[in-house]
Amino acid sequence: MAFDLNFHIYSLLHDEPFFAALSRSVEKCVDRSIPTAGVGIDEESGYFVFHYNPEYFEKLSSVERKGVLKHEFYHLVFEHVTTRLPSEGMTQCWNIATDLAINSHLQGELPPNCCMPGTGKFADLPFHRTAEWYYDKISTDKSKYGRDNPNERAGGKDESIEGESESPGGEQFDDHKGWGRASNQAKEIAKERLKETVKRASEECEGGKGWGSVSSHMRRGIIDRLINSAVDWRKVLRYFIKTSQRASRVSTVKKINRRYPYVHAGRKISRQAHIAISIDQSGSVSDSMLAAFFGQLNQLAKLAEFTVIPFDDRVFEEKVFVWKKGQNHEKERVLCGGTCFDAPTEYVNKHNFDGHIILTDMYAPKPKSSRCQRMWMTDQNGASMPYFKTNEKIISINA
Repeated sequence: MAFDLNFHIYSLLHDEPFFAALSRSVEKCVDRSIPTAGVGIDEESGYFVFHYNPEYFEKLSSVERKGVLKHEFYHLVFEHVTTRLPSEGMTQCWNIATDLAINSHLQGELPPNCCMPGTGKFADLPFHRTAEWYYDKISTDKSKYGRDNPNERAGGKDESIEGESESPGGEQFDDHKGWGRASNQAKEIAKERLKETVKRASEECEGGKGWGSVSSHMRRGIIDRLINSAVDWRKVLRYFIKTSQRASRVSTVKKINRRYPYVHAGRKISRQAHIAISIDQSGSVSDSMLAAFFGQLNQLAKLAEFTVIPFDDRVFEEKVFVWKKGQNHEKERVLCGGTCFDAPTEYVNKHNFDGHIILTDMYAPKPKSSRCQRMWMTDQNGASMPYFKTNEKIISINA
């Protein structure tokens, strides 16, 4: 029977609560087109994917398998796969630098051919430096530390040196080619998903499970980078809408099937999101916040169809309107009164919406459950001191 990593995930990460929590949000995919393993982003879904060659993993010891998994998940939490790149973009020097930074924390847990400070051609480099620090060092002496262009090969072949082992302690054991394939939009969606995943994982760890082998220094870096960092509400709003979209897949011979080229038809995917936008009509929702929110919806109307629902203690159905794709609308306040979140929730639950966004000051009792994913847009005061507690996302609009 072929090696299946999914059967080994639980035992490998049993004593690593943080990585176990991350693993649950990462798709695992057998990929014999790569020699070893690697992480990337699925362009269609925006999810992180862990690709692995089962023949490679089968040869590793259990310690090395766990080390490789942790190595790949560190690439995610350090944002190497999404937005963290030097000004020169993706180069072999940057590939090696990211591995050196991660592997400093995984001594004795990885295959012998990994890039490790203090070993092989990196013997003069210290442990526990940032990827940017290693990048500056190795890019000044490319002949000593490795090629800068992974496509410059003997004979002019377009091949990557990733995964090869030319000397002990000198090469990468994983594949980084997938980092540059995703669009910026897919990267943004994956990054927002990662923030949510890391937040949940950290809460589980702090709740009594512990962080396993993640050091206190590493823990602070992860929390500061992905949890305490400033949130761009516009990106979060776009992420919410994109992840609410339903995918309609149709087979077509006009597209090449990635897995079975010229054997099976490809897939044409069209997406349509129907989002409910409930606007709190209480006077405490400022005109500036309302204008900023409508301005952003004008830009996002090409991605989805919005139904705008004015409410206070009830929904004013005669004022509900559908905001079609590509249309622009000026901000409008149609009423002014008290607030009850059950009213728009009941209205949305009765209709077939993919997502529900409520613009409000958050000053009303907690509503009943929503049948679709729900997000709250408010001001800084409403986000920091909401009237009720919720696990749903609350985002402050900096108007």
